[in-house]
Amino acid sequence: MKLLPVIGMSLLLMLPSLTHAKMIADVDVVDQLMVAEQPLVLNGAGVRSKFFMDLYVGSLYLPTRVQTLDDVLAQKIAVIQLTITSGMITSDKMRNAITDGFDTATDNDTHSIAKDIEHFTQLFADEIIEGDQFTFVTQKGKGVSSIKNGKAQGDIAGEAFRQALLKIWLGEEPVQQSLREAMLAQ
Repeated sequence: MKLLPVIGMSLLLMLPSLTHAKMIADVDVVDQLMVAEQPLVLNGAGVRSKFFMDLYVGSLYLPTRVQTLDDVLAQKIAVIQLTITSGMITSDKMRNAITDGFDTATDNDTHSIAKDIEHFTQLFADEIIEGDQFTFVTQKGKGVSSIKNGKAQGDIAGEAFRQALLKIWLGEEPVQQSLREAMLAQ
């Protein structure tokens, strides 16, 4: 059974019942999500910035709050949401940044997940505008489902891919250290 229809429908059904936790860079960050019949709580959220520009707000949702990458990887489900806050982000820039993130997260050893990375980066081929929201639902041992603005985009199976994706934001060399610390509530 594919994860995508179940997760996509679960996200669509829970949208009206979201509660807002806080505002970060003019983005309402919800306190909890219900995904695949699993209640998730906001672990932490922060801003990805570059050259003094806010690019997006990244949020991490888990069944229980944790403070380490190992604890996130041990969770049966983890969700990362990215809410675009800058019109400077284009689909090409996002694809390049994600590819670079996978290279760093895997110590430049992406050969075993190269096709998955290629498939995943194609999910960013459409125009990206300020306010777009990407949701990556990761399930231990199963893989990742991607959702853009509440609409299912695709599934990528595999634990190695799931771990590499999470390490982009939460690994030892994350895309931005302050964002990692905010998402892990450190």
